[in-house]
Amino acid sequence: MEEDAPDRKKWEDMDIDILVKIFQTFDIFELTSGIAQVCSTWRYAACDPLLWETLDLSMLKSNFIKTPSEPYVYVDGPSDKTLTRVLKISLNLSRGNISTLFFHYNLYVRDDHLTYIAERCPKLKRLVLPAWNRIKRSVICKAINMWQDLESLTMPSIANPLCIMEEISNNCMNFSELKIMGPCDMFFAHTLASCLPNLKVLSLRCSMLFKDALLIILDGLKHLEVLNISHCIIIEVPPPPAPRKMLKELDESILEKASRIREFVTCMDDLCVMCRRTRLDEGYLRWYKYEEGLWKEDEVRSLAI
Repeated sequence: MEEDAPDRKKWEDMDIDILVKIFQTFDIFELTSGIAQVCSTWRYAACDPLLWETLDLSMLKSNFIKTPSEPYVYVDGPSDKTLTRVLKISLNLSRGNISTLFFHYNLYVRDDHLTYIAERCPKLKRLVLPAWNRIKRSVICKAINMWQDLESLTMPSIANPLCIMEEISNNCMNFSELKIMGPCDMFFAHTLASCLPNLKVLSLRCSMLFKDALLIILDGLKHLEVLNISHCIIIEVPPPPAPRKMLKELDESILEKASRIREFVTCMDDLCVMCRRTRLDEGYLRWYKYEEGLWKEDEVRSLAI
């Protein structure tokens, strides 16, 4: 028979290095589509650490609707099943080698998903997880406790960040970069200054930022080297009865304190598309209204996706 011809190549005879190079061109859906089940050689190649330094799930979104009560979002069953399947296959093939993990802005992870990730990604250094609606704080804190190599985090704005920042401070000795996707008030700023005084890179772009919070950050984060407040609405709250106002430009009190920072990235241009969008959305950008993937951008290269 033809398949028994001595000069006919078999799947298991393919060169491992060539297979790995081919697999490097695959996205996460292709990598988890069953290629590791073709033969032992393909499985060996599919587990190569070069394929799993980064697990990019930024193209995987939940099918959801907003709800008026906690967790303020309902995700349908098929979305959860898809995420569970992708995670199980990916984390099985990666063999603990993932150091960078990206989630989509509208991918709503459950407690059990995050726990599963934490247990199987002990070497994680960078995490982009901008939607925490369905995750308990205790679960987030337990995961951070396991990620002692964590250096960079992209997270949503949350009402009470204290326990999370404390967990990072106590367990992640090399932590240096933080991006917050949402408003930053004075409590958040005080928490950053008290828990993460050695932070080097901070991005607050495209959000509402209170002037007093910005001053707390500039005073409290003595080791800050890069601060991105591009396209932010900066709000000043004067003593009552005067109403709060939006700054048209940065005043001297801010510029003087920011002068020590190596890279202070700002944009408050009326002609800037992103600045106009932030004002239109009142400091909490509704990314779903705009170009797909726009949420991934950041003027700080190390925080962009």
